Amino acid sequence: MSLLTLSRKSLLNRFSSIAITTIAIALSITLLLLIERARVDAKASFHNTVSGTDLIVGARTGSTELLLFSVFRIGHPTNNLSFTSYQDITSKRSVKWAIPLSLGDSHKGFSVIGTNNDYFAHYRYANKQNLVFTKGHAFEQVNHVVLGSNVAKKLHYHLGDSIVLSHGAGNTSFHHHDDHPFKVVGILAATGTAVDNSVHVPLVAIDNIHGSTIPSISQKHQADEHHDHDHHDDHQHHSEQHDEHDKLPALSNAELTGQPKKISAFLLGLKSPIFALQLQRNISQSKQEPLLAIMPKFTLRQLWEVVGVFEKALLVISGAVVVIALLGMLTNLLASLSQRRRELAILRSVGASPSTIFTLLGLEALLITTCATLLAIAFYYLVIVLLANMLGSISGIHLQLMALSQYQMSLLAGIILLGTIFGCLPAYKAYRYALSDGLTIKV
Repeated sequence: MSLLTLSRKSLLNRFSSIAITTIAIALSITLLLLIERARVDAKASFHNTVSGTDLIVGARTGSTELLLFSVFRIGHPTNNLSFTSYQDITSKRSVKWAIPLSLGDSHKGFSVIGTNNDYFAHYRYANKQNLVFTKGHAFEQVNHVVLGSNVAKKLHYHLGDSIVLSHGAGNTSFHHHDDHPFKVVGILAATGTAVDNSVHVPLVAIDNIHGSTIPSISQKHQADEHHDHDHHDDHQHHSEQHDEHDKLPALSNAELTGQPKKISAFLLGLKSPIFALQLQRNISQSKQEPLLAIMPKFTLRQLWEVVGVFEKALLVISGAVVVIALLGMLTNLLASLSQRRRELAILRSVGASPSTIFTLLGLEALLITTCATLLAIAFYYLVIVLLANMLGSISGIHLQLMALSQYQMSLLAGIILLGTIFGCLPAYKAYRYALSDGLTIKV
């Protein structure tokens, strides 16, 4: 009988305790693999929070600050840029599309974004994924609002509900735009990005509620019509039927944009990436007003260097969990040695040498670690298949179903090697038992 077969049968003889130890190691390895995959995918998701955008343009400020308020909705612009500059830049032949953004208002702690329908047509996240509506549609009238998935979920909003915006950020605003209610016409699918926590309204509506633009006749008619409906808290869903009866023709994208004096920033998509550096330089050197243009990919990389330290901490923690699980295996093997002394003595009596005993127990540790590793790989793919979509919508980390990376394979090889080394301690003790038992006179 080969030593490998003997090791396998010895482990099966202690199936219950060995199975628990193997599962514990497998779960810890699964955690390590998932954290490593999440680390890689989180970095990719972070870098692709805004995807397919070549330049972000705003008033001259810090590049990180511009990225944070325009993409992550963190902070507020210290200065705005003129709409004239937006028109001049977006009229260049190298520009394929542009998304204007106006920030500064909020709704129950959620950021309000003034924009137009180009936002829903051209904004990309993750691997250039489009924004998708789970319910409703994009803006058609000035008083329409589109909600991110978290906003609709946490505030229990539905299509047709009426909401009121507040001036300033947070929940402590003392000025509410009660005279300009908005009707929910669309709810976006979860993206795991700041879009989920945003309230989107037409750009011209931001100007209207702040009194810097005179509403058109059609806009006045919409406002008067909307005053006839109760607030969201009354949940009067029959208003949808009323709206269908008196429905106004959909406004064009230009009408939804309007002619505001100032906007916070805008996103640019170019006909070719080769225009990015030249246009960035021209914008930053503009004599019309002080502007800043950033390439989001490079700025995201710089920002990740600051926040990426947490990924390394998670990897260290998961590595410590694996080591603890292997120590549990070591404890199990050591605890079973005294019970197996008779077994080892029998093996010595049939001719097994001390080195054979050492190899036998070393093989047992190798088998346990290898089985745990294979089981962990199965657990790893099971978790990705079952929970990848949920994790993506909640955290924004989109786990990809793909073969193990070279780094993950090296981690697994290291774990198997470490488990075998850990198994050498009980193997050495068994070797010592074999020597002493071999020198003891049997009566």
